[in-house]
Amino acid sequence: MDHNLLLLFIPTFFAVSITPGMCMTLAMTLGMTIGIRRSLWMMLGELVGVGLVALSALIGVATLLLARPNLFLFLKYAGGAYLLYLGIQMWRSRGKMAIPATPVNQDSVKRTALISQGFITAIANPKGWAFMISLLPPFINADNALLPQATQLIAVILCFELTCMLIYATGGKTLRHLLQQQSSVKLLNRIAGSMMMLVAVWLVIS
Repeated sequence: MDHNLLLLFIPTFFAVSITPGMCMTLAMTLGMTIGIRRSLWMMLGELVGVGLVALSALIGVATLLLARPNLFLFLKYAGGAYLLYLGIQMWRSRGKMAIPATPVNQDSVKRTALISQGFITAIANPKGWAFMISLLPPFINADNALLPQATQLIAVILCFELTCMLIYATGGKTLRHLLQQQSSVKLLNRIAGSMMMLVAVWLVIS
């Protein structure tokens, strides 16, 4: 890959990735409720989803998906409904992701649920598709092979995505500790639930 293009792509994508969005809000919420370690499973699903979106944008599959809006809308609404349900449960201090009044083992949250949550949020985000379709092609040199260039770009994207999600999850965990010191578990559940519901609404209307 052209080194000048790569050096330009790195700060460009980092600036976009660090900006608050659906996945970053989700990372903060889960860091607040189930901790950073368990949130890594959601991040795994999100990274797989982002990688697929980026690869699809580069090889043209995105055009096919956009031509079949019914499938795209189904994924978007299903993901939004699931996140909304989780947010309502947390607001009511119920469900496995809600913070209990007394410490319990947060390992009860299923890994598969976290992975699918991250994956759905990543692939059902229209803004994510629009960003990949508009941003990635200009950084591809038509005179060079596509696969090596795509590998480097996607590797950079996934590294920044993981780094930024860890930053947001750490911020959520810090907020949790600050509020728990004041015995504000119910308030913390409502903050986390509200954030999750906002992510759901954003997913549906965007």
